[in-house]
Amino acid sequence: MTRVKRGYIARKRRNKSRLSRQGAHSKLTRTIAEQERRALVSAQRNRDRKKRDFRRLWITRINAEIRKKGVYFYYSKFIHDLHKRQSLFNRKILAQLAILKRNFFSTISNKVIKKEDWKEFPKMISIKSPGE
Repeated sequence: MTRVKRGYIARKRRNKSRLSRQGAHSKLTRTIAEQERRALVSAQRNRDRKKRDFRRLWITRINAEIRKKGVYFYYSKFIHDLHKRQSLFNRKILAQLAILKRNFFSTISNKVIKKEDWKEFPKMISIKSPGE
């Protein structure tokens, strides 16, 4: 059987992935492939992580602003009331408005909070001992 000389396509593909790598990652084809797979996994994981981190940042900014302005004391209550009012603000928009327009939360609190919707905080129940 005669020897088949391979074309340049496979070599071109391998050389393309060897650029800007060091050590065995630029010399060994299997190591290069493994490194590329790991890079793709890390990229996917970090894209998901970035979404999580930004959501935490937005929540922290909103919470700090509503507590500083005295609009609400609880972040969860504020978000709950926004959803009750079917507000179109998401956390990203609220966080941007907290930074850019400082008086926004006092304005929106007048729209969100209506006095008839507020329930009184439950009174503290005092437990009496049987001897009293």
